[in-house]
Amino acid sequence: MLDTLLKTPTTSALDPTLAGALERAAASFGRLDQALSNHPLLPAFVYRARLEACRRQSAVDGKSIDPWHLAAVLEGLKLRMEGAMRIIDRAMILDAADYALAQHQWLTAPDFDQEGEVQEAAKTLQVSAAAAAPLLTAAHAMHAWLSHGGARAPFRAALIRYWRQHRLLRAPVPITGPRALGVDMPFDLDTWVPIFLDALAEEAADGLQLLTTLERSWFAARAAIGDRRRNSRACMAVDILAAAPVISATTLATGLGMAVKNAIALLDEFHAAGIVVEVTHRSKRRLFGLAGLAPLRDEVRPPRRPEPGRGRGRPPNILYVEEVEPPPSPPEKPLTPIDRKAIDYSDLTHWMAHADQVIRNTRRTLDAMIRSGVAQPLQAASPPEDLPESWFGNDRSDEDA
Repeated sequence: MLDTLLKTPTTSALDPTLAGALERAAASFGRLDQALSNHPLLPAFVYRARLEACRRQSAVDGKSIDPWHLAAVLEGLKLRMEGAMRIIDRAMILDAADYALAQHQWLTAPDFDQEGEVQEAAKTLQVSAAAAAPLLTAAHAMHAWLSHGGARAPFRAALIRYWRQHRLLRAPVPITGPRALGVDMPFDLDTWVPIFLDALAEEAADGLQLLTTLERSWFAARAAIGDRRRNSRACMAVDILAAAPVISATTLATGLGMAVKNAIALLDEFHAAGIVVEVTHRSKRRLFGLAGLAPLRDEVRPPRRPEPGRGRGRPPNILYVEEVEPPPSPPEKPLTPIDRKAIDYSDLTHWMAHADQVIRNTRRTLDAMIRSGVAQPLQAASPPEDLPESWFGNDRSDEDA
């Protein structure tokens, strides 16, 4: 099986589609590597690139996640979840975060068992004397690995080492082309290899755009601090914040060689000016980052704090009974004739006269119908025989007599 995986097809001439995809991928790799060479923001770029790579890989594998969810999990922060969210939705978010965290571990620090699988995948990328270009070799090796049932995660980790080994990229940039593994992508070799190379080119171009965004955020922060005195360390603090994804006051104080309380004062000043954001919602052990990390703050759940005026311990078990509004009380004393005359009865008198008129009209209509034989007068119903005599009073006695 290993010999089959290591075998790289050789052709006398490249297909035009394949040649174009290969050219675009090589150019994108070259531009990104040149831009990252000795760049001061390289640590921050690698951090953000890994978040984006894990997001893409998880989405292709059916575990979509927001990259800032993963950033919060990596920093040991609890995710913010709405109170009205269903349990199944919360479980899906946590499952996706756990899967993305596992993908991040494969890319950065695989454990002993994972390292063995990564090295096994790396053997398929070994270049022989008759091998093709590194990008083509990687494409054919990945296709062979996946065709024989290999897992995606170890090969992705092996690809990152492969780019550095062949000096396509000098930094551990996680470019693995996950878009080529979508469910709607064909997987026959001749069609899939150009798709994989185009996915690599697109991912490298997105990495270059990410680097540009980080640079703009850095330059905007440097411009926002304004003019400072000659021995001010504000500019150096902004540089450290730009290079590090998130940082604490203690770490910043160590990097600047100053007291922690002075670093806290500097960070509070930056926070008030909108240069940095505090992403942990805490009063102690706070983590800061440049303003571009604002989405991370939105995904972090603030710590639970006691209610104002409430002491320690559990709240008392008090049964709250809903108060029922009492009915209106009657007047304390009856109204006098003078008070009754003060009430306006004009509307009541009008409608009572109207009701009397309607009754008279109805009575005349019924009498006319009886005289003409249209209707018969109603007969009184006879009472039941089993009722006691006392129910009828004197009328029944007179009737019997």
